Amino acid sequence: MPWRCWLLSALLLLACPLQASIRQAPEPELRELMQRTVDEADSFQDRFEAEVWLLDMSTRLKRYIADTEERLTLLRLVHREATKAGLRPDLVMALIHAESRFDRFAISSVGAQGMMQVMPFWKAELGRPQDNLTDNATNLRYGCTILSYYLRKEKGDISRALARYNGSLGQQRYPAKVIGFWQDFWYVRP
Repeated sequence: MPWRCWLLSALLLLACPLQASIRQAPEPELRELMQRTVDEADSFQDRFEAEVWLLDMSTRLKRYIADTEERLTLLRLVHREATKAGLRPDLVMALIHAESRFDRFAISSVGAQGMMQVMPFWKAELGRPQDNLTDNATNLRYGCTILSYYLRKEKGDISRALARYNGSLGQQRYPAKVIGFWQDFWYVRP
């Protein structure tokens, strides 16, 4: 067995619950799902990177999204949209955590929608009134593009970019919250 397959199998074993102190092999359905997810992960530079990142993040995300297939689909989308926008996927995970706790149907008191809490006026600005901001792919595309723009505008200053994203420039509470989630839950060493 190639070492990468062995490592993935070992990681999957560690992620599975123990029963009577005996490790069980990963369920065939989960293995198949992980295989399909890795095969469809087009934003990764190599297959091993995809396997490790997806399994690691899936384990972290399990407390918020119980369904394995839903988790892996979201993680693929986050990685793809963050990468396209030149963002770190783990930072985007922290922002989603702060904004909506991974609730795609979240609506804020000011009307921001979806996981990344995108304001609906953007649809009109772009001439795309049909876009659905509770659709994860659409929400992530909008949100990652907006955050990437603010990060460039602020010359890489993450705190200022996050404050702009949230509409709280000059205040530190929101950036500190996102950065705290990033450091405590989502950070992945580059």
